[in-house]
Amino acid sequence: MKPKSLKIIFAILSFLILAWFVPCIIFQISRPQLKWDRSKIDTHKISYPKDFLWGVATSAHQVEGYNTNNQWYLWESAVDEKGNPRIAGGQKSGIACDHWNRYSQDIGLMKELGVKSYRFSVEWSRIEPQEGVFDSMAIKHYQDVCDSLIANGIVPMVTLHHFTNPIWFEKKGAFEKKENVADFIRFTEVVYLALRDRVKLWCTINEPAVYVVEGYFQGANPPGKKDPKLAAVVLRNILEAHVQAYYKIKSLPGGDQMKVGLVKNMTQMDPWRKWHLGDWVFANLIDGVFNGTTLNFLKTGKYRFVMPTMAKLMDENPKAKGALDFIGLNYYSHYNYKFSFNLDKAFQAKLLPGEIKTDMDYASYPEGFYRAIKTVSELGVPIYITENGIADARDDRRELFISQYLYAVSKALSDGYDIKGYYYWTLMDNFEWSLGYDMKFGLYSVDMITQKRTMKQGAKRYQEIIRQSN
Repeated sequence: MKPKSLKIIFAILSFLILAWFVPCIIFQISRPQLKWDRSKIDTHKISYPKDFLWGVATSAHQVEGYNTNNQWYLWESAVDEKGNPRIAGGQKSGIACDHWNRYSQDIGLMKELGVKSYRFSVEWSRIEPQEGVFDSMAIKHYQDVCDSLIANGIVPMVTLHHFTNPIWFEKKGAFEKKENVADFIRFTEVVYLALRDRVKLWCTINEPAVYVVEGYFQGANPPGKKDPKLAAVVLRNILEAHVQAYYKIKSLPGGDQMKVGLVKNMTQMDPWRKWHLGDWVFANLIDGVFNGTTLNFLKTGKYRFVMPTMAKLMDENPKAKGALDFIGLNYYSHYNYKFSFNLDKAFQAKLLPGEIKTDMDYASYPEGFYRAIKTVSELGVPIYITENGIADARDDRRELFISQYLYAVSKALSDGYDIKGYYYWTLMDNFEWSLGYDMKFGLYSVDMITQKRTMKQGAKRYQEIIRQSN
């Protein structure tokens, strides 16, 4: 072979190597995957401000019981295209934790833990069982819940939408149609006026990206569709619902005194192999849709949902910029993706060697908690950690999880991030959506027959941290 030919081959190979590895290096610099030496960390050396708001969180359908007028109730009796139940083991929410009737007892559990706030959702289908018809008794119930919380020194934080829609709203197309947002705003106004003398912290929408991905991309949750183009539309509309709800509350009596935010689930989409360009490109693509679309909309008012060959939607609402008094951060873990031309395989996240698995399909990753706090801080508003917890049926990892994740919060606070409070998910074992009752996130176990609540051993670490910080 002639020297000139060798030079050409060498030049081509050099170019290909650089074209492969240089982007990988740039990705690693721009999106560092934090990893601490945990053996050198003393998780007992943590501190929090005296006014830090310690709490627990639940959602109505998961704990109240007998919410029979929403789309999830119908979904629990549905089967997939193969005839299999939509819920693991054919389970149904049923009476759940009977929290609707036992909320006073459960407030007692909160006092036992020492928490000072309770994040819960109001069930739209109970309050507005028919379109335009509001149930005064259901509204009175939530007023009573708030009164009981306040009487016990516990600050209520209300979530207006936590995955469930009234059946009548679902039949109209729910958030698939932009004009239906008006229904949610009407509901928001009714609830706000009923609770404004009791509630100062408001979450509009819980995890819009999760609602969309599970319901309109993966089809695991209602309405069970797999349509990326529709997913792009629904995410835009539900973010628009947040913006309109924010300004609706601000326009009502006392609205200027309220703190109103959106709850964003942050899950980092990381490459399984840091040296593999395909892994980086795929992970960045998914991260851009799941995290970037929402965060960019809140920062700039510009909506951009792009999945090559699948969906592309651009829109803009200048009023979205500034439609936040705080950001609610839900954080559990990260996902690691390995590129494959087979999309079904590509979307199957993997655990890195040495990671401690939770009962869910992801690992314990406290460093990611710090990363998530850093990311959402770019919105320039205070942060409430509205969910964080572990599914641990054996209760043999919960104490370590709480210690490590709350170390991450303490470190973020010491580094200057504006975190106002932390809500553990969840108070007690409950109905975990499509996974039924199999996933045990609770600080308390619940006997579903007797409804007896029992504090778990791992929960005592949370109790201890709260006590030491006061």
